[in-house]
Amino acid sequence: MPELQPYACHPERSRGRRYPQAPAPTRNDFQRDRDRVIHSSAFRRLVYKTQVFLNHEGDLFRTRLTHSLEVAQLGRSIARALGLHEDLVEALALAHDLGHTPFGHAGQDALNACLHQLPPEPDAPEDQPTPHEPVGGFEHNLQSLRVVDTLEQRYPDFDGLNLCFETREGILKHCSRANAERLQQLEPGGVGARFLLGHAPSLEAQLANLADEIAYNAHDIDDGVRSGLLTLEQLGEVELFERHLRAVRQQYPALNAKRLLYETIRRMLTEQVYDVIDASRAAIAEAGVQSVDEVRLCPPLLRFSAPMRAQTGALKRFLMAQLYRHPQVLAQTERARLVVTELYLIYHQDPRQLPAQAPGALPISLRRRVADHIAGMTDRYAMREHLRLTGQNLFD
Repeated sequence: MPELQPYACHPERSRGRRYPQAPAPTRNDFQRDRDRVIHSSAFRRLVYKTQVFLNHEGDLFRTRLTHSLEVAQLGRSIARALGLHEDLVEALALAHDLGHTPFGHAGQDALNACLHQLPPEPDAPEDQPTPHEPVGGFEHNLQSLRVVDTLEQRYPDFDGLNLCFETREGILKHCSRANAERLQQLEPGGVGARFLLGHAPSLEAQLANLADEIAYNAHDIDDGVRSGLLTLEQLGEVELFERHLRAVRQQYPALNAKRLLYETIRRMLTEQVYDVIDASRAAIAEAGVQSVDEVRLCPPLLRFSAPMRAQTGALKRFLMAQLYRHPQVLAQTERARLVVTELYLIYHQDPRQLPAQAPGALPISLRRRVADHIAGMTDRYAMREHLRLTGQNLFD
């Protein structure tokens, strides 16, 4: 690994794990975190969790697993150029979607609505939030932290994966104030503190977040064209894509449509990566940071240049209008919302349908048990469970 910059996270200076463990003889602590994520049950389930297109719609569309691998590749490339810790960036990239529900954002929105629309009953103690669980609705970033802190059951001495503070901090990209306060009560000065103080996370965490954005914009174009819902002519409206499309056509006038799309996306990705490297180097130099603590006191320093940020913003707006809100996608997401909502209602009304709680698990309310169970499902398992419990098959 290239020499780390002073503003990078150094594993030997980590704020440590919640449960102290002796260091590994051949791996640094961030490598160890990455490996624990890869071996987790939640990571394996990502192969059957959707991005935009549901799992049954085709074998070649992105899943949460392939997306996470693409984020890791982009993140490591940029981290190496900036002198950041590649293993930490990779761990964050591979873990950032562990808390996502089945059916992508449709499932998340439905589960959040269920938790908000069905508040705890005052006369039902089993429905009251306990001190060990989130409050309010469903936050997928908080659920990812919950997975690695509590829900994975792999080790004899503790719940969760017992990851380093820096990894846990980067997994929690967003957090409501109420849940940040709850985390602060459970872990004073821990991963919730920065949301209360208004501090930034490490540069590695900022990078994983940006690599996530670069990856999903690019692969949603690929999947959108592959599905037939987007055309190259439509994408010609997007400056970031059209500029490279035009250049590829000029250089390779006889290129077939498949290779034309791939080469255009490759060049678009390359431009964004180099833009992030150049803009971030300039921002870091201007801030003059020399430590992770100094990074935390600055506004986010990992960034696009202003022109590139405008172009990526236009691309995101295009994808929202032309792909995510396409009638065919909306029809499937409505079915997905219905599946999640009906599963929640059935489990809440008849908890006997839930799997037994693990021995020694922290006490949580019924509503959170239901949410944890549904959030851990894959697309196809949720479909099977809904069919089993309702007798209805909502998907072709």
